[in-house]
Amino acid sequence: MMQRNDLLAKTPITLTDEQSAVPAVGNKVLRNTYLLLSMTLLFSALTAGVAMALNAPPLHWLITLGGYFGLLFVVTRLRDSVWGLAAVFALTGFLGYTLGPILNFYLSLPNGSQVVMTALAGTGAIFLALSGYAVVSRKDFSFMGSFLMVGVLVAFLAGLGAMLFSIPALSLAVSAMFILLMSGMILWQTSEIIHGGETNYIMATVSLYITIFNLFISLLQILGVFSGDD
Repeated sequence: MMQRNDLLAKTPITLTDEQSAVPAVGNKVLRNTYLLLSMTLLFSALTAGVAMALNAPPLHWLITLGGYFGLLFVVTRLRDSVWGLAAVFALTGFLGYTLGPILNFYLSLPNGSQVVMTALAGTGAIFLALSGYAVVSRKDFSFMGSFLMVGVLVAFLAGLGAMLFSIPALSLAVSAMFILLMSGMILWQTSEIIHGGETNYIMATVSLYITIFNLFISLLQILGVFSGDD
């Protein structure tokens, strides 16, 4: 019995090939995601700049939602194809263009440039801090997924109600909800990439981009209200 225990004690415990491959795959997807994300952010900034230079009018909310969901559907269908990259840039470019009139509106107000820059800096700080924490800590935030999805759906419907019925207080509450929800989404989405829950860098990029986009818009609205510009 003692010889058997000694043998077991000396036998190294190794991970299976599948288990050991998960971190490597997650790191590769994360690198590709961050690279594509940075490119799409720059491209959407370019299209936003074009819309601002042209003084483009805001798109009707039905057109915005139709374009967003339509292009998102195309990205999902083409995610395993090289054409998926083109679809990603089409989606992010479209959303960047819709951002142009919003930025022009805030920049036309007193202290508007300060509001925009603060929202931009806040978005960057929140994303880098939370995404960095998820990468360094390697914690699994998969338990947050269901709660976040339900929360986003509720906030989206509440936002539609605030817009249709012109309820400023509800709109402000929705913006605050989105800031919290998008912060949680950054943790969850980054964790999913690291731990192999998301292996397609195209879909991972789209998810993080939309999170950053919504976070920026929500911060812009909150800061605009508290600065007295909204």
